[in-house]
Amino acid sequence: MIVDRWTSQLDEITNLFKKDFSTLSAKRLDWKPNNATWSIAQNLHHLIVINESYIPVLKLARQKQQKLPWISKFDFVVNFIGNTVLKAVDPGRRKKVKTFSIWEPSSTDLGTNIFVRFEEHQAELKKLIANSLDLVEQKTVIVSPANKNLVYKLDTAFDILVTHERRHYEQAKESLNLRPA
Repeated sequence: MIVDRWTSQLDEITNLFKKDFSTLSAKRLDWKPNNATWSIAQNLHHLIVINESYIPVLKLARQKQQKLPWISKFDFVVNFIGNTVLKAVDPGRRKKVKTFSIWEPSSTDLGTNIFVRFEEHQAELKKLIANSLDLVEQKTVIVSPANKNLVYKLDTAFDILVTHERRHYEQAKESLNLRPA
């Protein structure tokens, strides 16, 4: 089942974050090599913020109250936008992409509690995905929480979220490797 693909990837990413970072001190989790780079904790917080921003979008889609822009009527446009966003968040893509301001992580220290919050969030995200299977099967088109002109199918949105999490896991690993001994 397609839902299992996403939920198993979320489990894998959650376990990778825990395995590689959960034993670090709060100071190390919050350390940033420079102002242009997020800390490990900020990467985790960013994932929580971005994923939670999809909850109201999915509620509107479920209630059939979404206000879709006219471009959503054209499958080729919807597919093109979705594939473009998916490629932009690919972990193998080395080019940095500036996030939308609504998805900025906290600038305050987040500490080790971020792992509890992340695990709880991942469990909720898996439930949200599992409860959205009917919308996926209906090929529901949604708008991005960050920009109402970015439209893509719900299955692509879930691909984007999972791929995006993997990208930030890789960024967190890079941040760890930049830390002076």
